[in-house]
Amino acid sequence: MNIIESNTEGYLPLISFNGWRVAVANYCERLKEENICRVERHLKTDEVFILLQGEATLHIGKELKPYPMEKGKFYNVKCGEWHCISMIEGTKVAIIENDDTSDENSEKYFFKEQ
Repeated sequence: MNIIESNTEGYLPLISFNGWRVAVANYCERLKEENICRVERHLKTDEVFILLQGEATLHIGKELKPYPMEKGKFYNVKCGEWHCISMIEGTKVAIIENDDTSDENSEKYFFKEQ
């Protein structure tokens, strides 16, 4: 058995097994709502987000429709759906996706300069 914890800022894969991956996204300046500059979509996987602590919002589509997250709810972003996440300081979100999710099978759309 492995017990893993991460307080590293940003996105960090934690566990990979048999084609799937569990990662964590911890607050960082880039994920503050006013700093969001792009959406992405994955072409080979759904992606599940689970709010563990703090406050986060999923933004869906190029129009950035906000979905404030609630602890204990599972948010399934479907394969090919544009999305991004914003959060406040102290927030931690679990992410489950295919283990081979990468820039090679994802697209990014920048709506403002970085």
